[in-house]
Amino acid sequence: MDEVLRAALDGIAAEIVEDMEILEQDPFKYRGRRLLFAVPLGRNGINRGYYEVLAWLRGGDQVLAGATAGMIIDAESEFYTKATARELAVAANRAGCAFVGRPLVEGTASLDNYLIQAANMNTDRFGAYKKSAAILAHQILEETWQPKEESHLLVLHASNHRTSNTLAIWQKVKERLDDRIRIQEINLRNGTLVDCSGCPYQMCLHFGEQGKCFYGGAMVENIYPAVKWADAILLLCPNYNDALSANMTAFINRLTALFRTTRFYDKALFGIIVSGYSGSDLLAGQLVTALNMNKTFYLPGNFCMMETANNAGAAMKLPGIENRIKEFSEKMTHILIKETQNS
Repeated sequence: MDEVLRAALDGIAAEIVEDMEILEQDPFKYRGRRLLFAVPLGRNGINRGYYEVLAWLRGGDQVLAGATAGMIIDAESEFYTKATARELAVAANRAGCAFVGRPLVEGTASLDNYLIQAANMNTDRFGAYKKSAAILAHQILEETWQPKEESHLLVLHASNHRTSNTLAIWQKVKERLDDRIRIQEINLRNGTLVDCSGCPYQMCLHFGEQGKCFYGGAMVENIYPAVKWADAILLLCPNYNDALSANMTAFINRLTALFRTTRFYDKALFGIIVSGYSGSDLLAGQLVTALNMNKTFYLPGNFCMMETANNAGAAMKLPGIENRIKEFSEKMTHILIKETQNS
């Protein structure tokens, strides 16, 4: 990890924090800063210092409001790096931290996850690891999200309008959004959305270069153009067995063909998640790993609204729900719409 960090920070003026005492003395010291989390996990996936940081992030305060970050996670095994990154990203995001698209550089014991990058970079796997860390560090410093005078929002769901708590919350959020946000809603239940069957890479690339997918259908005819049009996507996600719904998962999987030729660094990701009992954070982690870490969507701080409601109509009766809806809609507007003197 030390050598990778040296490569990442070469030529960059950086403050290295290794002691929780700094954070205990001034919990809000790193608001609005550019941050690189570096977590060595060893063989068993446990780093006690990391859990102290995790507890600080989960304290309930916006300790990283306005900050932008990325992560380097290193392990002496083939496991735990992605799980730790997901957990860290959700906690930091709920504390106000944004993440650049593809914010994770991970090193497993074998570094086999760098076989392709090493070939593309004309180096060995460890060389690719160090170069990737350096690229991420500069990306964190240089990338800045740009709101627009008019913004396009794509909303995706697969719910029933009559019974869905998730849709009920969205309708109230929608009413509070700035009029300069143009909204397109697509119900993934309206047509058969065939899941990805793992076409060979060259076949996927071939169709992706044409803005298509081998399986065609609504994904190619409606959803790909809508994703290209959008400046942000909002996914409405009821909790099904602590996982995203089948249609939502199929959307993410089928997005791969478009991703072959189109990166999404300039598109923001939002979510509304409703669980019947618990587990909303698990779905938030799935959205982060699938669309921010893998598909390069920008992750704004507090990207996701998470509620717990079981029976139909229960969400809008939750204590404080109107205030949380107001805060979330204002957050979305702030991210998407450029402030003017008259606004």
